[in-house]
Amino acid sequence: MASQDWVDKDFYKILGVAKDASDADIKKAYRKLARQFHPDTNSGDTAAEKKFKDISEAYSVLSDPDERQQYDAIRAMGGGARFAPHGAGSTANGGFEDLFGGLFTGGGGRHSGGFSTAGGVPPEFADLFGGGFGAGPAGYQRAPQKGADRTASTSISFAGSIRGTTIGLREPDGEVIDVRVPAGIKDGQKVRVRGKGQYGPAGNGDLLVTVNVKNHDFYTRDGDNLRIHVPVSFPEAALGADIEVPTIDGEHVRVRVPAGTPSGRTLRVKGRGVKTSKGTGDLLVTIDVAVPQNLSKEAEEAVKAFAAATTGADVRQGLAAKARL
Repeated sequence: MASQDWVDKDFYKILGVAKDASDADIKKAYRKLARQFHPDTNSGDTAAEKKFKDISEAYSVLSDPDERQQYDAIRAMGGGARFAPHGAGSTANGGFEDLFGGLFTGGGGRHSGGFSTAGGVPPEFADLFGGGFGAGPAGYQRAPQKGADRTASTSISFAGSIRGTTIGLREPDGEVIDVRVPAGIKDGQKVRVRGKGQYGPAGNGDLLVTVNVKNHDFYTRDGDNLRIHVPVSFPEAALGADIEVPTIDGEHVRVRVPAGTPSGRTLRVKGRGVKTSKGTGDLLVTIDVAVPQNLSKEAEEAVKAFAAATTGADVRQGLAAKARL
């Protein structure tokens, strides 16, 4: 780029920012315009291609503190200075040739040579277009790349994780992205929404949503199995009984409690756990023997009669041996 080009072009106007714009404002303006005028989104539009080259050139200068300072100095001269090619040896330039020569001849400036390709973007904006543009080593042009993936997280109810659900994620611009959560999803698993990531010349990236599942007061998930605790009375545990327990689909199933079942034993009900695309887990029923808190006179007498009938049975037999160190 010749020095007079800096005089003739108003880079601030090209990017639509004020002369005292911050680095963040300049970067934001470039990102918006680059997305709008990129050749891949304006195929065959020569005006858009020229606009893209202009905004790329403007950003390449204004994003570098040194080059921006030099550009502002040249513009402040009002176009009165013209510089000889690097190495001309002229002293009529007041020393400016040495200061700017490398920038105008590709001799070592950060953006030396400018953005020579139609699709060139600064490396810091690789995520905007998938990193697929700009010449590589020895001028090699990389193939167009897919846009980068984005990430998000959401929380759903336990019921939503079992049955499946759809949630809406709102973008900063107000757009709502529908995320379909499949039935049987586990806490911490990710859902992929294709095409909702960063823009890229070879296609948009995806949105990866981490799903957090809230706890349930009754059910606890164990892989694809579900665990529950069910109280039974002492007679049911001692004599055996058929009891009904609820399931996640709203039904009840009958479970046989064998005679002599102790508190804490777990019974398995096949096929009543979490349903996924790979199969269905089981329902694991842990028995809790309930101790009555208030006994009627008749019940108290019955318990005493039971105690008398089982005199001599030591439920703590062998405990001392187990406790030995």
